[in-house]
Amino acid sequence: MKFSANIGFLYTELPLPERIRAAKRDGFDAVECHFPYDVPAAEMKAALDETGFAMLGLNTIPGNPAAGDFGLAALPDRREDAAAAVRQAVAYGAAIGARNVHVMAGRTDGGAAAEAAYRETLSLACDLAGAAGMGVLIEPINHRDVAGYHLARVEHAAEIVEALGRDNLRIMFDCYHTQIMQGDLTKRFAAHLPMIGHVQIAAVPDRGEPDGGEICFERLLASFADAGWEAPVGAEYKPRGGDTKAGLGWLAPLRAALA
Repeated sequence: MKFSANIGFLYTELPLPERIRAAKRDGFDAVECHFPYDVPAAEMKAALDETGFAMLGLNTIPGNPAAGDFGLAALPDRREDAAAAVRQAVAYGAAIGARNVHVMAGRTDGGAAAEAAYRETLSLACDLAGAAGMGVLIEPINHRDVAGYHLARVEHAAEIVEALGRDNLRIMFDCYHTQIMQGDLTKRFAAHLPMIGHVQIAAVPDRGEPDGGEICFERLLASFADAGWEAPVGAEYKPRGGDTKAGLGWLAPLRAALA
């Protein structure tokens, strides 16, 4: 099995382009990121070309975190901001050859107006990303870490994917978030596999390296492979000791166990 380094959380002592190079040196197979927009796209593209890595995905901007924003797409009174965030993400992603854009929903009251705004923004994202040959991802995020996040259950995400009927819209199945909110990862993954576009892992409950916590990723990822998953798995965790390289003892053994 192949693994992607999420350079939003890993190698944070380095500039983003250098994180890509560090991930290559340390044995990852691809990269993904959160918010690369302060780095010129040409610099990111150069690092990707040098390493031969694919950028599996990036996020739309969260808005103003200091004001409590954690995404904009489902906020009825922020439609213009949400659309601008989607255009920014697609344009940047296209410039660096990213495969997907994760459209962040944001915190809402969970009502019909929020859902309508979310679906409207996702439709725009699918149009723009599709024209650029990219996919769109939506990610259920747990309410312990992000209270009030509009999308928290895999089944809700599946309802949206089915309702919109867009070929390039898929679910980001984050094992950390889904274990906290719902559990039953093996069966929930298999049931939604045709709709899943990316997988991420981290230990539960501390979001550290995936060799600790309550999930046995050796068995879980083996079940994903048995179900038919062949794409890289995203390592989106926060190193417990703060040093990414020092905490990479999990990578080779897990890859070998899943070979």
